[in-house]
Amino acid sequence: MTNTLHRYSQHYAPEPPASPQSVADDYIVFAMATRGLNDANLVENYRTFLRLALKHNPINIGDATKGGVIRPRQDMNPTAHWRRDDSPAPEQVIAGIQGHTTVAAVFNNYEAMKNFLEDVAAADLGISVNVSAPMDEAWRCCGELGITRHSVEYSVGFCGRVEKLPDVTTLKLSTMCGHGMVSANFARKMVEWAKENRRTPEQAARYMARFCHCGVFNISRAERIIKEVCRRK
Repeated sequence: MTNTLHRYSQHYAPEPPASPQSVADDYIVFAMATRGLNDANLVENYRTFLRLALKHNPINIGDATKGGVIRPRQDMNPTAHWRRDDSPAPEQVIAGIQGHTTVAAVFNNYEAMKNFLEDVAAADLGISVNVSAPMDEAWRCCGELGITRHSVEYSVGFCGRVEKLPDVTTLKLSTMCGHGMVSANFARKMVEWAKENRRTPEQAARYMARFCHCGVFNISRAERIIKEVCRRK
């Protein structure tokens, strides 16, 4: 089970029609070990996994216990909130791994994900790897790399009184944090501020990424979504 299973896209929305391109820039690769079974040399294996990811220019990497490349800080007061340095800090993520957790890397293109998985397979770290991506893309990647897929889990979409859900744009942004740490109201506010030119789409995407504690928020995709909304205003 992965907390990225219900990342919202136009595939699930009744309007507009489903578009295969709607998730063409969102690929997540996780690594996780089981206590007492395959956790020998665990910290170094996790660090190796993320260092291999950095070779392929990930959009984000994360340690589920501490966060991704852009994190909140406790040593700043509210007056500095919008002026802080939002430069990614991948080495901080890697150095901060201390034990059992889940680590992940997010990519915005298929080739980067595939090349990373090729390196992971060659490294043979002995830990479980999960790919969260459109099923046809994940299946194609396994075939091209000669990997036998162990299992598959997929989302059938949102059901029930979907009219109670936030708008499609808000859902696309807020569900990129599978633990619900990017609220719908916060995502909506960031979109409105970008539309009003109070913040750039890049700034808004990075603000939201701070709160995704496992580091799987796709900053690049968030920028694209917000820019598309701004062009339509």
